[in-house]
Amino acid sequence: MNMIRLSLRMLLRDWRAGELYILTLALVIAVSSVATVSFFSDRVQKALVLESNQLLGGDLLVTSDTPVPPSYAEHAKQIGLRTTHLVRFPSMVSFGDNSLLTSIKAVAPGYPLRGELKLANPPTEENIAQSIRIAQGIPKPGTVWVDEKVINALKVTLGDKVEVGAAEMTVMSMVESEPDHSVGFVSMNPRLLMNEKDLATTQLIQPGSRINYQLLVAGDETQVREFRHWVKDRLSPGERIVSIQEARPEIRSALDRAGKFLNLAALASVVVAAAAIALAIRRFIQRHLDGCAVMRCLGATESDLLRLYSYYFIMLGLAASLLGCIFAVLTQEFLSYWLEELIGVTLPLPSTLPAIQGMLTGMVLLLGFALPPLLNLRQVPALRVIRRDLELANMHSLAGYGFGIVILSILFIWKAGSFKLGIMIMLGFLLAVIFFGLFGWLLIRLFLLTRPPGSGPWSYGLANIRRRAIPSLVQATALGLGLMALLTLTLTRNDLLQDWQARLPENAPNRFLVNVQPDQQERLMVFFDEHAIPRPKVFPMVRGRLLEINDRAVNLEDYPDPRAKQLINREFNLSWTDTLQPDNEIVAGHWWSEEVIPSEHELSMEEGFAETLGLKLGDRLSFYTGGGDFSATITSLRKVDWDTFQVNFFAVVRPGLLDNYPASYVTSFYLPPDKIQIMQELTRIFPNFLIIDVASVIERVQNMIGQVTHAIEFVFLFTLLAGFAVMYAAIASTQDERIYEAAIFRTLGARKQQLARAWAVEFAVLGALAGFFAAAGASVLGYLIGKYALHITYSPSPWIWVIGVLVSIISVTAFGVIGTRTTLSQPPLQVLRK
Repeated sequence: MNMIRLSLRMLLRDWRAGELYILTLALVIAVSSVATVSFFSDRVQKALVLESNQLLGGDLLVTSDTPVPPSYAEHAKQIGLRTTHLVRFPSMVSFGDNSLLTSIKAVAPGYPLRGELKLANPPTEENIAQSIRIAQGIPKPGTVWVDEKVINALKVTLGDKVEVGAAEMTVMSMVESEPDHSVGFVSMNPRLLMNEKDLATTQLIQPGSRINYQLLVAGDETQVREFRHWVKDRLSPGERIVSIQEARPEIRSALDRAGKFLNLAALASVVVAAAAIALAIRRFIQRHLDGCAVMRCLGATESDLLRLYSYYFIMLGLAASLLGCIFAVLTQEFLSYWLEELIGVTLPLPSTLPAIQGMLTGMVLLLGFALPPLLNLRQVPALRVIRRDLELANMHSLAGYGFGIVILSILFIWKAGSFKLGIMIMLGFLLAVIFFGLFGWLLIRLFLLTRPPGSGPWSYGLANIRRRAIPSLVQATALGLGLMALLTLTLTRNDLLQDWQARLPENAPNRFLVNVQPDQQERLMVFFDEHAIPRPKVFPMVRGRLLEINDRAVNLEDYPDPRAKQLINREFNLSWTDTLQPDNEIVAGHWWSEEVIPSEHELSMEEGFAETLGLKLGDRLSFYTGGGDFSATITSLRKVDWDTFQVNFFAVVRPGLLDNYPASYVTSFYLPPDKIQIMQELTRIFPNFLIIDVASVIERVQNMIGQVTHAIEFVFLFTLLAGFAVMYAAIASTQDERIYEAAIFRTLGARKQQLARAWAVEFAVLGALAGFFAAAGASVLGYLIGKYALHITYSPSPWIWVIGVLVSIISVTAFGVIGTRTTLSQPPLQVLRK
């Protein structure tokens, strides 16, 4: 107990003396960055668990691409369950001269079985506040309920009639929220609820339409489990069970990916903060050598010193980690704000688990870098009291850096959720640090060659960098990593988006027409002729589900990749053509020829799609469509340039194979801005068409990217703060040396202004190095993202270099001058007498 009390007294003394500010700051930054993301992820997971049955709209859901067999609902009712059903699909909704792609949901009485459907009065100039109420039932026949997006886009008011397919329906209420509102491509669209009895009058359900049929059940947990077991063995291809545990998989998947990425972004600040911790620990050891030597003279053993400082750092780590967790509770609200639309649910208060994880991160990080040097500190000889020249062996200090790197690697593996990914990212950081260090050393050598003769500020500043080359490189590298992350998410991101948009061909298609029926093709071409729009090519499309690969039934459990599971579980859009499209290129196999009669049906597959599913040339695939089953063999793999925005398909078969199967048609065309008004006429003539505005889709995607980017930028601010903590630690680690140097120079006649200018030159050079590293790293990352993610040639803007270097020079110089200001205030005589 006496040892703990002594450790606490030493801790409070060092805190009052300002010895622990840097170490505490670095720990708070590291813990805050990790705990912020952990708190946010925990709140999302709790929301999905607490509201899972409401988010689903029932206790169990059977979803299908075709109408759910009536026997399912009959059996559910027989065992005492409540049931209802609904139909989802996207379609155009029109009012006057305005039309809008909308997510339509036709519901039956009893919807929803769980949760609440809330309605509101649209805000007006007289009454901005909305009165929210719980819906009693579903829309009456002939009426619809719409959300605020529909009201704003179509400029409708309650009581107006909108066109839904071939039917005119009255807008009666505004939907505030619905329990099973999903997130994804369709959910970005506005929403409309209608009564299932009106579905036939709209004439929107046609062959090839993208329809999702759902059966919802609710009741006692035992009955639900019994129904799940019963229906599981009767599911047909295209049918799937969704339970409470699997509610909102699209949110879980999207937020899991976002959470992992944010965690890895947070770990970037941990890495940089670790450098500050290492520097601060090094300074701490140096400044406590004399005190340890005195305690050794007074009878303290090596084990006493180890216990004393172990208690010391444990108390410091607990206090700093707790402070970081408190700060994280506040900062995670920013993530919730920026990702509000992506989350789509009310977040409950977080649990204590993220705080425990944050505390654990702080303690592991501190002890990982502090424990090996402590083993060094306990070995200080008592003779150092009278012989200050005695130094310690550096073995444990070097081991400390190695042990710290191992600790960081474990943290990366933990947060990445994958051993391979964690190791790869950690190696990437180490390689970047090594590259920056070597390149920085070369730049320092070049700066030294430009040093003019004499004793001016430039000459003295460069000499300081040469004497403190290693600390200087550590500072520049750490600051460069933080600035690199921010440059990548701001300037580089904008350049990538601009390059991608500039790469789009002139007059590239900006409208897609889906669900064109065979008897509508000629009328559609006449419509284009009447409005002086070139006739686009129309492609047939048959929807089919993959049943077998090489006569082996397809099983979701065989595909660990979530993307592969999603593809297997959906219907394929199959088409046929006799000629290869200009934006397609055969990369393996051969395209079919009219002169060669094949011995089996041929199939061409898009190479990325085939790679995801593990398909290769010669594989035999069996499909189920509305007209029956068929099989075909992969004879070629195609590379598709999707950026042309032309109609393309993952799977294409030889003409003749699908002639007897029910097909719809799809096309794309360029609509000039001055003819935008004809879309309303097109919607009236062809109410069953699904019209996709590519420009609006791109805009929505960019808005979502912007939201996520704001969150990531916020997390990377911790990295930048950690970089300045490294700078602060490096300045503090050389403070005693600077004080002594300043005393010598001032004794020899140097003025304070001369020393301040020399140090400003030193910090400006460090800032230039950091800015150069940041700009170079952001450009390399931009190139890699452009090549491997967007498949474009990235052209970095020169502003990245200008802004990166200038901002870095100004900020580092200002921070350095402020940090060393007190150093020049020490009287030279007092310093030299110590």
